[in-house]
Amino acid sequence: MRQETIVWPKKSREQQWAVWDSTRLNDFPFRPDDIMIATWSKCGTTWVQQIVAQLIFNGDPDAFGQERSPWIEFRLQPKEEAFAMAESQTHRRFLKTHSPLEAIPFRPEMKYIYIARDARDVVWSMYHHHSIFTPGAYEAFNSIPGRIGPPMGPANCDVRAYYHHFLDAGHPPGFPPENEFWPHVQSWWDVRNLPNVLLVHYANLKADFDGQARRIAEFLEIEVDDDVWPAIRENCGIAHMRELASKFTLLEQIFEGGGRSFINKGTNGRWREVLSEEEIAKCDEVAARNLSADCAHWLKTGERAD
Repeated sequence: MRQETIVWPKKSREQQWAVWDSTRLNDFPFRPDDIMIATWSKCGTTWVQQIVAQLIFNGDPDAFGQERSPWIEFRLQPKEEAFAMAESQTHRRFLKTHSPLEAIPFRPEMKYIYIARDARDVVWSMYHHHSIFTPGAYEAFNSIPGRIGPPMGPANCDVRAYYHHFLDAGHPPGFPPENEFWPHVQSWWDVRNLPNVLLVHYANLKADFDGQARRIAEFLEIEVDDDVWPAIRENCGIAHMRELASKFTLLEQIFEGGGRSFINKGTNGRWREVLSEEEIAKCDEVAARNLSADCAHWLKTGERAD
């Protein structure tokens, strides 16, 4: 029987703005066993970083995934420093990216985990995230030499207006048009059946943490003893992660309230208390125009038919 040839994604563009620059990935020395954790912002990135850290470090309560996960594109960290941090890591590395699939040098030998979340929950989390940037953070982002595009600034609106801007423009106020949400999700959905890609949904993590964490472990081919799982569960809880984040000095510089504010509620559905039925439905209508039907259903519910 003839086997089908796998068509691997190829990098076709860059994404550069005040916060990150995908060109920095082009000459990064990847390792064959690297793990890439990919998301559009506020979809569960930090949570999955924590899960992967706990799997790699065998339930170490001091392992804070975000702190140990290099974000190569992040412009606030000089490129040489980001490369050196990654190179110094002797354990299996887990990298973070918010760049779209077409802006990443995709490696067939690596593992990719993509996390998604209902767009309404993304907006609510993103609004909080955007609202607690310090003045120093804006100054730092916008003053780095080589910035492409306009400076980043405060949203200057309430969460309802933020939601409608997101749906009408495809991205939050203050973000570049190139950082659209819908194509980001669709591109990863389209490669969901590649052998080195795992799609994870935030709602499923909330509903069945143990099952999803074990699924991630199996995908990464990491064996975990049964007696370690209770520690992993505890160390991936919101209270423990907030405590670890409070000690991460970078978060103190970027966010009002530091890591304790950065790790927010981690809950879904808060938009139900604010939006009308028509406003809630608007998100489904926009998703239907921008996503395939199966992708839109998965994004909203976490359910897959395939």
